[in-house]
Amino acid sequence: MKSSGHGLLEGKSGVIFGALNESSIAWSIAEAAHREGGRFILSNAPVAKRLGSVDALAEKTASKVVWADATKDEELDALFETAKAEYGKVDFVVHSIGMGVNVRKDREYTELNYDWYHKTLDISAVSLHRIVHSGISTDALADGGSVLALSYIGAQRIFSKYSEMGDAKALLESITRSLGYRLGRKGIRINTISQSPTKTTAGSGISGFDAMFDFGEMMSPLGNADSESCADYAVTLLSDLTRMVTMQNLFHDGGFSSMGISDELVSKLAEVLGGAD
Repeated sequence: MKSSGHGLLEGKSGVIFGALNESSIAWSIAEAAHREGGRFILSNAPVAKRLGSVDALAEKTASKVVWADATKDEELDALFETAKAEYGKVDFVVHSIGMGVNVRKDREYTELNYDWYHKTLDISAVSLHRIVHSGISTDALADGGSVLALSYIGAQRIFSKYSEMGDAKALLESITRSLGYRLGRKGIRINTISQSPTKTTAGSGISGFDAMFDFGEMMSPLGNADSESCADYAVTLLSDLTRMVTMQNLFHDGGFSSMGISDELVSKLAEVLGGAD
């Protein structure tokens, strides 16, 4: 359901990392943040210049694009200095960054290339720590602000094809909790949204993603949550409505995380396995 906006981010500014194209969750969050009155810088790694269409999103949301590799501290510092020049301080940061190198190259979990593994962890999880460190060290992140990262239930449960990304998301959630204690002293909160499988460019790189998506759809009482509903949830976590919520991993998955098995899945298994009612 489309909303005309409620001014939840009126007067607030931020940085949104990870928008690539219209299928990106970060793209939907940027649209929702703009709808709610927020101003922000869009950022992605320089390689995204030739892979995505961020400039179109920037034009649509009256935003500036600052290219920065989130694994390089000097580029992040330059980004936050630009944000300070633009807004004074930023009130929110969205981390929607992830890449499983071994997953993309179809390496079994027991046969990981460790250089690729380190790269996956750096891009998908450690980058959150780098971003927050840069925001604090440049004095760009405002007291009372909100930091939000995107996760998946593969951090807690094993989905075989998710492989090393399960480790990366587990690390991301752990970093969130560890930072949350320290950031709380500045009144800054930090949370993760554990989103349903979502048909994004990153998701399509996971072997077996379609099966994961269909499984989620069959298991979830409300079905899989789409990127637009995730964006609506995200803006509440960036707003003052959730000013006392921090260090939480919040499931936005249509109820999947509370399910054991569903009637639909039982019926499907019976059909496939030839079982009787």
